[in-house]
Amino acid sequence: MLSVEDWAEIRRLHRAEGLSIKMIARVLKVSRNTVRSALASDAAPRSERRPVPSIVDEFEPRIRELLAAFPTMPATVIAERVGWTRGKTVFADRVRELRPVYLPPDPASRTSYVAGEIAQCDLWFPDITLPVGYGQVRTATQLPVLTMVTGYSRWLSAVLIPSRRAPCPTRSVASRSTAPTCRAARAALLRGSCRVRAQVADEGVRSFPTRGTPLRRSGDPV
Repeated sequence: MLSVEDWAEIRRLHRAEGLSIKMIARVLKVSRNTVRSALASDAAPRSERRPVPSIVDEFEPRIRELLAAFPTMPATVIAERVGWTRGKTVFADRVRELRPVYLPPDPASRTSYVAGEIAQCDLWFPDITLPVGYGQVRTATQLPVLTMVTGYSRWLSAVLIPSRRAPCPTRSVASRSTAPTCRAARAALLRGSCRVRAQVADEGVRSFPTRGTPLRRSGDPV
């Protein structure tokens, strides 16, 4: 059979060097018909091996029936049930190949993510008392920490936010004097939590929105 190297060389000699079929056959020591076939073929020759039937093939339907009913049945027990009397290795290999199709899904299997696909945000309330100035202190309930962890690299980020609640006069009965306080609280939340900087090079995350805004990747216009 003509190799890929000889096939490519025949076509190169004919197209680039301008050699005739007779000369190519003489140089490469092949027949003229081989040269003509190589020039007429647009694809490189491939050697395809025919699949050799296995002695386990006739037992496979019965193996599948037993695995469908008992997915964890040992290969030795299956061999006894189907009447297998030959070598154990070839039979065990076939059972090992077929078993995953009938096994139930693993409930504890690890979930995987691609880079930049997902990040998880949550509020953390550490058991601390933080001084905020003017002799005042705040607990974790009043000053929570917004945390974010990326699903691919497990990169962790945290930022202290002024409050987890921003009462708005349009949603509750309040006087007009509370409107500036509501706007200030919302602005503080936007600065502190709505755009948590990730800056993770391997995930391509530029900023991760926690509410409303779309995910931006590195290179996108701000």
